[in-house]
Amino acid sequence: MVRMYDLIEKKKHGGVLTGEEIRGMVSGYVAGDIPDYQMSAMLMAICFQGMNAQETTDLTMAMVYSGDTADLSGIAGIKVDKHSTGGVGDKTSLVIGPIAASLGVKIAKMSGRGLGHTGGTLDKLESIPGLTTGIDKERFFKIVDEVGIAIIGQTGNMVPADKKLYALRDVTATVDSVPLIASSIMSKKLAAGSDAIVLDVKTGSGAFMKTLDDSITLAKEMVAIGTGAGRKCCALITDMDVPLGHAVGNSLEVAEAVRTLRGEGPADLTEVCLQLAANMLFMAGKGTVAECRALAEAVLADGRAVDVLAAMVKAQGGDPAYIYDTSRFPAAPFVRKVLSPADGYVTCIDAEGCGIAAAMLGAGRAKKEDAIDYSAGICLHKKYGDRLKKGDVLAELYASDEARFAGAEQKFLDSYTIGEAPAAEKKLVYARVTADGVERF
Repeated sequence: MVRMYDLIEKKKHGGVLTGEEIRGMVSGYVAGDIPDYQMSAMLMAICFQGMNAQETTDLTMAMVYSGDTADLSGIAGIKVDKHSTGGVGDKTSLVIGPIAASLGVKIAKMSGRGLGHTGGTLDKLESIPGLTTGIDKERFFKIVDEVGIAIIGQTGNMVPADKKLYALRDVTATVDSVPLIASSIMSKKLAAGSDAIVLDVKTGSGAFMKTLDDSITLAKEMVAIGTGAGRKCCALITDMDVPLGHAVGNSLEVAEAVRTLRGEGPADLTEVCLQLAANMLFMAGKGTVAECRALAEAVLADGRAVDVLAAMVKAQGGDPAYIYDTSRFPAAPFVRKVLSPADGYVTCIDAEGCGIAAAMLGAGRAKKEDAIDYSAGICLHKKYGDRLKKGDVLAELYASDEARFAGAEQKFLDSYTIGEAPAAEKKLVYARVTADGVERF
C-alpha cells in the first residue's frame, strides 16, 4: 500500500496519480485512515499542479463509489438534475426546480451548503422552520414520485468522500480548482442517478472561475464526465460578475425565489432561470429549447410552481405557510443602510466582495463548524448600470449583531465602483456547452 506521504510528494512535483492510487486515497480518507491535515496537503498540491482528464475521471468515480448510489428507476418519468458551480445571490434551484416539476419533470436533487463566499441551497432551505434536508433514500424517492421534486443533502452513505472533502475545501482555500470542482459536482450528480444533468457554470468576479475561458474549460470537463457515464448532459455559462437578483442571504433569497415564481422577480434572475428551465425541459423531451422556454414563461405567468415548492417544503417537514407568506421569516434585529458616496453610475459590482460581506454579517461560514444566521444578508437597491445620486441607498445590510456592520459595510462599499459614464451592457448567459461543442451567444 502506497503511503499518503508519497502521494502528496508525487503530486506536489506534478506527478500523475494512478487510478489505483486515487481509489486508495479516497477510500482511506473516508475510512478515517488518512487525516485531514494530509488530505489538506493533497488538495493544495492539486490546486497548484492540477490533474489530467483521466485523474479527474478517476477521482470522480472513486467518489461516486465511496458510498451508496441511487437507482431512480422506480420513479416514473425522466429525472433531470441541475447544479450550479456556486455564486452570490444564486437561488436558481429554488425557482427552476419547481418550474420543471410543475410541468411533469421529476427533480431528485442533492445540493450542498455554502462554500467560501457563495451561498448553499441547503442553508437557504433550512431557513424555513421545520424543514429538513437530511432525508433517507426511501423518503426522498417517495417525495419525488408524489410531489415531483425534493432537494436534500448528502445523507446516509451517499458520496461520503465528497461530503468530507467539500467541508475541508471550504476552510483550506482549495475551492477554486477545476478538477476538484468538477469531481465534486459530478460525483454527486452521477451518484444521485438522474437521467439528465443541466450544469449552471458561473463566470466572473463572484464565481470560482473568473474568466469565460476557464468557465468553458470546467463546463467541458464536467459534460465529458457526465456523457462518459451515459447521462444526457449540457452546461450554460452564466454571469456572476454581479450578484444574481437583489437578495444575498438565506431567508432573504427564499423570499426572492418565491417572488420570482410568482412572476415578480428581478429581471436578471428571471432570465437566467428561464434559460436554465428551458434546457431542463428540453433534456426531458418537452420540445425544442424555444418551445420549452415558452412553457416555463407560462408557469411564471400563472404562479402554479409556488404550490409545487410549498408541497415540497411540507413533504420535507417544513412549514409551507412561509412560502405563501414570506413576511413570516424573522427579520434581522439590526439594519444598516449603505449610501452612495458620489453621483454617477454603478460600473462594477465585485460579486465576491458582496458575498464575503454577507458572510461577515453572519450569512456564511468562516469555519465548517460555524452556525448560519438565516436572517443575515444584504438587499441590493442599486445594481450594475443604475444611475446614482450621492446619498442614494445602495443596499441594506441585515445582522443579528450590530458589531458585524463595521467590517461588512466597508467590504460591501469596496465592492462597488461608481463611474461618470454609463456602464456597458452585460450578457447574462454567455455560452451553451454540450458533447457536440460550445455554442457562444
